[in-house]
Amino acid sequence: MLVGVALGAAAGCTDPGPPPPPDPLAALADRARADAALATAIASAVPSLAEGAGEVARVRGEHATALKAEVERERPPVSTTASAPPTTPPAAPKDEKAALKALTDGLTAAQKEAAGLVPALPRYRAGLVGSVTAACASLREVL
Repeated sequence: MLVGVALGAAAGCTDPGPPPPPDPLAALADRARADAALATAIASAVPSLAEGAGEVARVRGEHATALKAEVERERPPVSTTASAPPTTPPAAPKDEKAALKALTDGLTAAQKEAAGLVPALPRYRAGLVGSVTAACASLREVL
């Protein structure tokens, strides 16, 4: 009986192990937030791209919100009082071609990053990330 109690006590003192790796959807949410900020800056700086860039900003902002919600559902935040560090708005290229390239390159990179994650994700998360992938491809056509 003493051996059973001792083993039970020892099991309660074991090392919980390393923390889980970062959620891959968190990086996608960060990228979406950065894409939205860049698109917003471009919409203000390059009037000829304002409509398309504004749509990119709106959709990528929605992606950031949805991805962040899924990350927090999967791994609830420890503290609700922590705020995100302030970010500096990105510098938007003033040249139309450079601005269009920046938006397109960002969407292409986001699409590839999201598509690369889909096969390894559980179905319910793969659906969300697959939708982000498809939306990024569609947004390139908006531009």
